[in-house]
Amino acid sequence: MTVDFYSFAKGVVKSILTPLYRIEVIGAEKFPEEGGVLLCANHISNLDPPILGITAPRPIHFMAKEELFRVPLLKNLITTLHAFPVKRGMSDRQALRTGLEVLKQGHVLGIFPEGTRSKDGKLKKGLPGVGFFALRTSAAVVPCAIIGSYRPFVPLKVVYGSPIDMTPLREKKASPEEATAYIMQHIQALLDQYR
Repeated sequence: MTVDFYSFAKGVVKSILTPLYRIEVIGAEKFPEEGGVLLCANHISNLDPPILGITAPRPIHFMAKEELFRVPLLKNLITTLHAFPVKRGMSDRQALRTGLEVLKQGHVLGIFPEGTRSKDGKLKKGLPGVGFFALRTSAAVVPCAIIGSYRPFVPLKVVYGSPIDMTPLREKKASPEEATAYIMQHIQALLDQYR
């Protein structure tokens, strides 16, 4: 039921957003076909999660702010679409455990390392949670850049980069902050290359 609804919702949303924002997808062929994937993207709009949802080759599990789960109908909808709650502004251990489990089960965990939307479109400093996930699992880490203004009929690019080799950082037992900074460099490189 869940997979069918996800595919159905993806098709509906794709049919609306793709022509509206003239979405161009670059690098989707680099996306790992199986195994856990930590998908790390910049955050410029509330529409970023559905944009990733319709352009990524595999279903994505997103962390969503806890407040959204207090709205009964919305809670049911986003839960069916693989979202799970996270408390903002603090270390949410339950959300971290859920995220680790998603990756260990071989699914895709979508995360916006900045934690909140960038008002000016510039990449902000990433939070250590993304580094935690990257270091604590063997999941592939895929950087992604969303480039555009979200103005109707103005092209929007979604660029998927090659998986980042986290082995050196895992072997040297780097801190989550170091791992996050390394991932952010890769997102910034995509922004610089395709902007």
